[in-house]
Amino acid sequence: MTPWSNESLSSCAVFDPYAAHPSDNAWPTPAQPRDDIDYFLPPPNPAHRLSYTLTPYDQQRLALHAALTAAGIPPMPEDRAVIDQLSALPADVNNTLQRWLHHAQ
Repeated sequence: MTPWSNESLSSCAVFDPYAAHPSDNAWPTPAQPRDDIDYFLPPPNPAHRLSYTLTPYDQQRLALHAALTAAGIPPMPEDRAVIDQLSALPADVNNTLQRWLHHAQ
C-alpha cells in the first residue's frame, strides 16, 4: 500500500464548478429608453361589455361569499354545498344572514 502524500496533490488541476468566466454574461442587457417593455392598457369600452343578468340565487351566493370573506371567514371548497343550500333560501333569510355577518365584524 502506498502512503498518502500531500505533494502528489499539488500537481492536480483544480476544478471549481462555481467559477465565473469573463465571457459568461449572467446579467441581461438593460432596457433601453426606446424599448416598449411596459405600456398602459386602453380603458374598457362600455359598448363591448357583455350584458348578463344574474339570477337571484347567484346574487345571493356571491353576496354570501363576500359577507363571509369580509367577516374574516373565507369560504373553503368544502363549504360549497352549505353555501348553495343557504343561497337557495328566500332573499329575506339571506339578508338577515348577511346583516349578522356584518355585525360580527
